[in-house]
Amino acid sequence: MAGPTHDRRCSAVSAGHGEPLAGTAFVDSRLLCVEHLGPWPRSVDRHPDPALAALAERARAAGRRLLLIRRPGRRPVPDSERTVLLADTAPGAVRVGALRVRGPEELADVPLDDAGAGAPVDAPMLLVCTHGTRDLCCAVEGRALAGAVLAAEPEDRPGRRGPAGLWECSHLGGHRFAPTALVLPTGYLYGRLDAASAVAARKAAGKGEVETALCRGRIALEPAGQVAELRIREAEGLRDTDALEIGPAVPVPGRASPAAPGVTSGEGPLDVPVRASDGRRWLVRVVPSVGAARPLSCGAGLARVSPLVATAVRVLA
Repeated sequence: MAGPTHDRRCSAVSAGHGEPLAGTAFVDSRLLCVEHLGPWPRSVDRHPDPALAALAERARAAGRRLLLIRRPGRRPVPDSERTVLLADTAPGAVRVGALRVRGPEELADVPLDDAGAGAPVDAPMLLVCTHGTRDLCCAVEGRALAGAVLAAEPEDRPGRRGPAGLWECSHLGGHRFAPTALVLPTGYLYGRLDAASAVAARKAAGKGEVETALCRGRIALEPAGQVAELRIREAEGLRDTDALEIGPAVPVPGRASPAAPGVTSGEGPLDVPVRASDGRRWLVRVVPSVGAARPLSCGAGLARVSPLVATAVRVLA
């Protein structure tokens, strides 16, 4: 039987190849999420609205990643208040603060450097990527997922459809893993979700836990750390968000892998130290593997990817 071809949607090709999800989350522990009901350009950092473009510049300077968000199925309401979320997802310091702005001119006053800004948001949130101008899979599969979660979750208060924590959002990276979604405040990114797995991931965050199924990684960690953390969580059944501390990855001496897209020349196996809150320690060997060529987004040519995989775990204590 013929294998996947580049004319199929990128998410179908990736899933058909069994491409690993772990270690594919973007790396950025501080986020700025702005409710925006108009069209989303391909790059939100270069938005044609001067107020949003200026905010994007300030966000970069403050070390925050800008995401645009909107409620699923909501139509634009002129002059209505909009939500702004300031999310910090570093282990041990997770927090989401919410502000309300009445118009674009108030975006200039959003305090991006204040880690305690905004009213604390305790309820977990699910941000589903539906950024259609970036990729067809995000438009088709992301919107279908948001709609399915909306249908599966009851009203949380009169007059509101679906859970308060459900948002559509702009590009989260990794179109080929669509539908993909980010859970806040814990900062775990997921791929290939359906309504049941998306709801499970959001509810786990509400209990201070991590749902490891279909998880791409914690955005506060580097890719190798994401892989190592998920490997230990799955092996040991650890769900508490603060159960593990991930140390910096250390290159394995004398071991190099051939250069490939996504793997720089000379990059090779890494050892990642992992420590549990009860004192147990492990060393996880993470290596770049050579995968089959596939499109990284819909309509793109074939490219060879090098997913990171955990190949061995050594118990230290």
